[in-house]
Amino acid sequence: MANSPSGESVISRVVRVMAAFDRDVPTMTLSGLARRAGLPLTTAHRLVDDLVLHGLIERLPDGNLRSGMRMWELAARGSRALNLRELALPFMDDVQAAVHQHTTLAVLDHGTVLYVERLSSPKSSLDAAHIAQRMPIHAASSGLVLLAFSPPGFQDEVLSGPLAPVTPETVVDPALIRKHLAEIRQRGYVALPGIGVTEWTGIAVPVFGPGKTIAAALNAIVPRQEAAVPVTVPALLTAANGISRALKASAVPRP
Repeated sequence: MANSPSGESVISRVVRVMAAFDRDVPTMTLSGLARRAGLPLTTAHRLVDDLVLHGLIERLPDGNLRSGMRMWELAARGSRALNLRELALPFMDDVQAAVHQHTTLAVLDHGTVLYVERLSSPKSSLDAAHIAQRMPIHAASSGLVLLAFSPPGFQDEVLSGPLAPVTPETVVDPALIRKHLAEIRQRGYVALPGIGVTEWTGIAVPVFGPGKTIAAALNAIVPRQEAAVPVTVPALLTAANGISRALKASAVPRP
């Protein structure tokens, strides 16, 4: 794979181009894309032409660019999130019917929380936790649940790294986070208000895969003044148990 004069591979530059698109900036000009990707305009032009040819980027009638449907197709085909989402959706429907708020499914990926599914509620005004959005592990209820049931070595790695606050209530003291993790393992859920979004409480429970390994976190995001934990937690736990059973069943080889 040919490298740039700086030694960066073509793949690395393509990733930078594709990563320039996000929810806040879904379309942009070529010069804007080059700027966001940190690439010379000539390099961006050459890469974009190839990516448009393969459908990974679409060129709109006004000349602006956006991520192509081919990109979504390729990503969805073999993603481990696809099976998880398909198995989880019926159970997430049950949760949303009970709590009438956003319900999310998240996994750990490259040291962050990645939301792989969200069922939106028309009754909720929250604009957060979108599909494909990432959050720091320590700044999301889902992240704390995932961390609580992760191997001790991974916990040490996360807690020894930078723990920047996302809101004034984000817990950044490693000792206090460890205390929360122990409580999560004991209770089987977490409900911490304001750690990711000030006005909201994320209530999250673990989803386990084969061998009792942590597979995902199921989360309901409720207004903090209406955080009906006694109602929300049972709905989440019931759904998470159903997803866990479905994951284990799907892993059994068929004759």
